Amino acid sequence: MKQQHLLSYVRRAIQDYKMIQEGDKIAIGISGGKDSLILALALSYLRRFYPNKFEVIGITVSLGFDNFDLSQVQAFFDRIQVPFYIYETQIGQIIFEERKESNPCSLCSKMRKGALYDYAKQLGCTRIALGHNKDDINETLLMSLLYEGRIHTMAPVTYMDQVEMHIIRPLIYVPECDIRGFVKKENLPVIKSPCPVDGKTKREDMKQLIYSLQKDIPKVQEHLFGAIQRSTINGWKR
Repeated sequence: MKQQHLLSYVRRAIQDYKMIQEGDKIAIGISGGKDSLILALALSYLRRFYPNKFEVIGITVSLGFDNFDLSQVQAFFDRIQVPFYIYETQIGQIIFEERKESNPCSLCSKMRKGALYDYAKQLGCTRIALGHNKDDINETLLMSLLYEGRIHTMAPVTYMDQVEMHIIRPLIYVPECDIRGFVKKENLPVIKSPCPVDGKTKREDMKQLIYSLQKDIPKVQEHLFGAIQRSTINGWKR
């Protein structure tokens, strides 16, 4: 995927759902994975010519694992001239050592997001950008349907009352396969997650389910995403 192709996806999502307003200071949640790095790169380009002027910073919420080296990520942010902050926590210790959670993902996600939102607020941010891509949206829909018995997925824009900030997802139109190709082409410094349950989650199960369905229904991803867009799920319908 070329840079112009990536930016066209991101700009269209931002315009369709009015994700960025004049004067916004946007904090990007940086996990060190491919999606968050791509999002940082895209917004760093977009801020130069987008009609609504905005600032952007990167924030990593460190869970306290020893094997989590962010030096290459820091160098990447220096290169794209975006401020980068690391918020140190002991979330990993709380979940895996103190509480010994058998299903840690939900609690970990809530604690990480809470820490991210609070720190972004301290830094004067008005919006938080998360790197969920098109495949993530579809997988979340299936997870909610199959595990919870409800029709739900992540929204393009969500207002969080407790921190008085909007959460935006500018990568919603970008397929994961395109992201993988762009990361490889640009040689971005992707960091493997140090989480003990990485790759063993319900989301990974949904990813494999969709992959299996694609063998018989090649356009299953497009059909799922189109159904979400045409619905009123979480205010998706434009």
